[in-house]
Amino acid sequence: MPRRLTKAFFRRSVHEVAPDLIGATLLFNGVGGRLVEVEAYHHTDPAAHSYRGPTARNAVMFGPPGYVYLYRSYGIHWCLNMVCEPKGSASAVLIRALEPTDGLAVMRRRRGLTDLRLLCAGPGRVCEALGITAAHNGLALDEPPFELFARTDEVEVIAGPRIGITKATEKPWRYGLKDSAFLSKLFRVNAKP
Repeated sequence: MPRRLTKAFFRRSVHEVAPDLIGATLLFNGVGGRLVEVEAYHHTDPAAHSYRGPTARNAVMFGPPGYVYLYRSYGIHWCLNMVCEPKGSASAVLIRALEPTDGLAVMRRRRGLTDLRLLCAGPGRVCEALGITAAHNGLALDEPPFELFARTDEVEVIAGPRIGITKATEKPWRYGLKDSAFLSKLFRVNAKP
């Protein structure tokens, strides 16, 4: 049985947590799969939602680690983030893609797709496939409806520049599972973090 990840897992630097999430399994109400792509956002990073300080929107980021921070991208897609580091430091990991393994029929129905590769290849697709919405903002990652399990085997993690942002684009804070067919986009840089 894989080891469950608890809030203690997230009480570290976002730059340690992000690559350690690659290969972990995320389930929401029993639906989900293996994490294959994430991005780190540190509070000193101008691309982080917490960079300019706390607001009603980003308040969860300033709370304790191990909780869910959700935001809406382009007013359309929900994006799932996992809060890291000590309380108040406001850093988080964006979940960009997962390899679907559990609840495939449910995900296909929600997304209106049969192509397994496209079910969860992108942050908005992850939330839609898993049924995650604003109602889940601020929930603990180690309590139902969330389940998070440590990876059970060694994986090769690659790193490269983050995508879909306009600030601090040069930072190699996007992490992925090497050679995964389930990434949202290919990596420009194919090196270990």
